[in-house]
Amino acid sequence: MKAYTYIDKGNFGFVDKPRPKLINDDDAIVRITMSSICASDLHIKNGSVARAVKGITVGHEMVGIVEETGPSVKSLHTGQRVAVNVETFCGECYFCRRGFINNCEDPDGGWALGCRIDGGQTEFVRIPHANTGLTPIPDGVSDEQALFTGDILSTGFWAAKISQIIPDDVVLIIGAGPTGLCSLICTMLHNPHRIVVCESDSRRREFVRSLYPEVSVVSPERCLEFIRSITNNRGADTVIEVAGSDESFKLAWQAARPNAIVTIVALYDRPQILPLPDMYGKNLTFKTGGVDACDCAEILKLISEGYIDTTPFITHRYPLSRIAEAYNLFERRLDGVVKIAITPDSC
Repeated sequence: MKAYTYIDKGNFGFVDKPRPKLINDDDAIVRITMSSICASDLHIKNGSVARAVKGITVGHEMVGIVEETGPSVKSLHTGQRVAVNVETFCGECYFCRRGFINNCEDPDGGWALGCRIDGGQTEFVRIPHANTGLTPIPDGVSDEQALFTGDILSTGFWAAKISQIIPDDVVLIIGAGPTGLCSLICTMLHNPHRIVVCESDSRRREFVRSLYPEVSVVSPERCLEFIRSITNNRGADTVIEVAGSDESFKLAWQAARPNAIVTIVALYDRPQILPLPDMYGKNLTFKTGGVDACDCAEILKLISEGYIDTTPFITHRYPLSRIAEAYNLFERRLDGVVKIAITPDSC
């Protein structure tokens, strides 16, 4: 099968690989019906993910159909449509028992797919710990509706959950890329008093306004002034930073009121500086990524009930054979791209 592969820094390409086989008793083989490109894939391509292994098939955002299961897989059956979790986790170690599945102690635990083991920008993928790493897709939920469940939607859901949002809050979300948009719609589930989205790209600002007119949208240059003007100069009660730049990291703590929660889910290309003398007395609580993506069943239930809809974020569709074009579009942010759905060439 053709597998889009991390060859070396700056270089992805198709490699012929054999169809994967079951290795462990709790493995499953999934036939990919739809996948997507994530900013984390770009971080691998650019050499920013030190643990990424050259030669692995990239891609960790996907849905598919169970083709084969090991003897220990009890929660799934052949032919079942499933969403694939970005993280594989054993469910039994110290961290998994506490819900911290990103830190699973198993060798294949945490973010392994498309990073340390072969991922899903191909035709078939082996999923370790399939009982926990695959979630059945409810009847009536399409592949496009379910596509982001296991990764960016889980990230947005988790970010909103750990931010402890209450109805009186003013919530600032920095970044209106795909993960920022997912953080936005999951923040809306908590019904805060007001949501402000800060985004540097004018097209993305207009995209948010067109979908969510009740949300305030500002540029980084206006953000601090605007937040202060609507909070009696206090600052935002909660800040979710999803943009991942030096400037957005600084803005996150500057825009937060004293005793606020600042949730950092962005992935940075270099270390950030926490200037404690400058923020002394603000008594901020920082919560940092990566995601514990263990709410996929609840997310899919919310999708099936109409509370969550990420299909407007799919702005482009490509067959797998043209995935290099899709990467170029996504990386260079051309043609108003937000997210791209990749389908097998036979579809």
